[in-house]
Parts: sequence; C-alpha cells; structure tokens
Amino acid sequence: GRRSGGATGPAPAGLGLRLSLGGWGSLVNPTGVAACRRSGRLVVAHDGKKRIHVFGPSGSCLQRFGERGDAGNDIKYPLDVTVTSDGHVVVTDGGDRSVKAFDFEGKGVLAIREGFCLPWGLDATPESEVILTDSEAGALYRLTADFKKGKLKKCQMIRSQLISPRGVAVSQTSGAIVVIEHLKAQGLDHSSTRVKIFSAEMDLVGQMDSFGLNLVFPSKIYTTAVAFDKEGHVIVTDVCSQAVICLGKPENFPIFNPLISHGLSYPVGLTYMANNSLVVLDSGDHSVKIYSS
Repeated sequence: GRRSGGATGPAPAGLGLRLSLGGWGSLVNPTGVAACRRSGRLVVAHDGKKRIHVFGPSGSCLQRFGERGDAGNDIKYPLDVTVTSDGHVVVTDGGDRSVKAFDFEGKGVLAIREGFCLPWGLDATPESEVILTDSEAGALYRLTADFKKGKLKKCQMIRSQLISPRGVAVSQTSGAIVVIEHLKAQGLDHSSTRVKIFSAEMDLVGQMDSFGLNLVFPSKIYTTAVAFDKEGHVIVTDVCSQAVICLGKPENFPIFNPLISHGLSYPVGLTYMANNSLVVLDSGDHSVKIYSS
C-alpha cells in the first residue's frame, strides 16, 4: 500500500497476523529475531537452555543451539541476532561482551571478544558485513569477516559519541543505517529513545526523539527495535502503545503510520522476511508473530 506523505496518512490496508510461533516454554524472554532471506528460516535469541532457536518457514523447530555456559561455543546472555547472506548466525553476547558467529548447525565459527564494552544490536548487510552497536562505548562498528574460514578481517568504528545505541538496522537497498539511542531524560525516572538515520556514507539524514514526537503525535514513544522495509521506510516498535509504527522514508521523516496497533504486548524485535512478511518478536508472550498483507 502507498503511504501518504502527510503527518498521519492512511495505514497500508490489511496487515494481518499470519502465523504465531513459540510461546512460553518454547521461548523464554526472547531478545532478538532475524530472518534468513535465502531459506526463510527465522532465528530467535532467548533465555532458554539453548539460546538460539531456529524455526523453519512453516514454523517448525529446525535447530536449537548455543548452550548457556562458559565453554567457547556457549552463549551467556544473547542480546540480539542477525543472519548473514552467506548463512551464518551472528549473536551479541552481553554476558562476556562478545560477538559470536555460528553456522546453521550450531557450530561456532568465530568469537570476537576484544575491544567491545557492551555489544548490543546488530544487522547484516547484503555483503555479509555486520553493523554493530556498542551500547556502553556509544559507538557503531562495521565488522567484516570470512565466516566460512572463521577469520575476522576488519572491525572498524564508523560512528562514535552516540548515547547508549542499541537496536540497529541496515537498508538492504540504500545501505542507510538506523540506530535507536536510549537517552536518560532529565529529572525523570524513565529514559526515552531517539531514532537516528545515517546515509550509507554515514551522514546524519534524520532523527526523531520522544519529545519531538510528542509535539506531533498523541503518545510518548519508547522504541526497542527498528527495521527497514524493502521500500526503505523506517519501521519501529513502540512498547508504550504496544504497536509497530512506520515513520516513513528518511527524506520525509517522520510520518506516523501505525502498522500493527493491537495484539502485541511487549514488542522487542522486528525484521522483514524475503517475501516482505513483517516479523515481530513479542517478549510479553514469548512469541514470534508473522504479519503479511
């Protein structure tokens, strides 16, 4: 559906819930979700005994790996996950402040432990590079590796002086990068969030924080996850209104289009599948919800 350029504009018609996966026991307090564009598999990072849960396109469980523990292949506390186009699962581990890569069978191929303060969010580019936030360092990294050989080639800081950056997404078409910063609000108990968009050349092209939004929109937005759709619109979750909202393209940022406004309790993850289905990770009921138009 085309979206109007106005401040609100009609939401695209008929984004319906097609499939719900997981649920308590199958998933425990999930934190990240990613889609494999080639195979349609979905990967979820969560707090179960095996930290990575792989679902098939139809929702069956294909694989579980990444034991809780201290061995090299183990995952202590996964914060986010992405899948590279060459078929590797890359996880940020807040437990030992590392980035770990696995193949789809669960074999660990690479662990990068040095140099990070608290690696948090990550997303893969079409070239199998990984864009990574370091929440404590306030930095954004581009990570280049030969995952098949288990060799790190380059880990380059591409942006510093961000405020607690967590969620991140890369546009598969333009290479633009969107980051969520977590700001401590002055004199308030709770913090607020700010969405920042950079061009592929890392120029700041748009930003929007909860305060700015309040001038335009009725509610405070606290966003935990972000994604680009295939047209390059920025899509965010909002845990205050339990919604998924389209903020438009960077050049006409922000518009305000609720895409999903009921049926979610605490949306913490967001990704698109190759068939353009929208995947929402809901930690409120420990499930993965797949929507399509």
